[in-house]
Amino acid sequence: MNTNTTPPASDSYTLLRASLALFKKQPEHLEAAELEQAKIQAANEFTIETRILKTPEAGSVIISDHELQTVYQEIRDRYADEETFLSDLAKNNLNVESLRSALFRQCRVNVILEMVASRSPKISEVEVGIYYHLHKEQFHRPELREASHIYISINPDYPENTYDNALSRCQELAIKLQKKPHKFADLALKHSECPTALQGGVLGTVPKGKLYPEIDDVLFNLKEGEVSQPVQSEIGFHLVLCKKIERAETLSLQKATPQIRQMMTERARQKCQRAWLSSLPK
Repeated sequence: MNTNTTPPASDSYTLLRASLALFKKQPEHLEAAELEQAKIQAANEFTIETRILKTPEAGSVIISDHELQTVYQEIRDRYADEETFLSDLAKNNLNVESLRSALFRQCRVNVILEMVASRSPKISEVEVGIYYHLHKEQFHRPELREASHIYISINPDYPENTYDNALSRCQELAIKLQKKPHKFADLALKHSECPTALQGGVLGTVPKGKLYPEIDDVLFNLKEGEVSQPVQSEIGFHLVLCKKIERAETLSLQKATPQIRQMMTERARQKCQRAWLSSLPK
């Protein structure tokens, strides 16, 4: 009688994949309910993969040693050293040989699914046009502003950060920037108390409603290249730079076509795969 309760390598690897996909954690770190959910998903995936590998399409699939080594190496390279890598494998009931075996199986499944997806019909210009006109609101881009800020906190426990002193510091910086706005990044690096100071105070390119309301209102009333007067938010004072304005626009059909075609192609591929999978014998 076989008393070995260690699951087969492919089952172990599938459970690991399911655990990471569902909870971004390895099986050993899952709660009981999470582990049960991961096991159910892994069992379903393993059953489907087994059915896929029994199809006629599987007979024509060849995975080279180079392809397998590439996939294996991608996983190995996530670890700093061999000892940690092997230890992690052991925790998941795997070793180098069984991992390679599971990866070989996964590669075959992926190639078969790609083969099936390639049978999906090509998306025509007419289909793209119809989708665009029926979903035109999806291709409207709101006005965007490229913004930076200098932040001075209010903290009564520090003399330089009392309300009056923080405001005074911010006003002094504002005067300097009115004369030399090109010095914004340098002054942000020296004076801003926000982590963005290391990048010259850059907040990024944002739509309306993304930042604190007080900053937002000021930013979207600045001209391109203009620096605000001190603005108070719930966390302190800010000087805001509107570096660039990207006006609101609705993408034309021509500009939207690549995005629409990619989305519709992926949907068609998935539909083709689902139909093929449902046709497989149980």
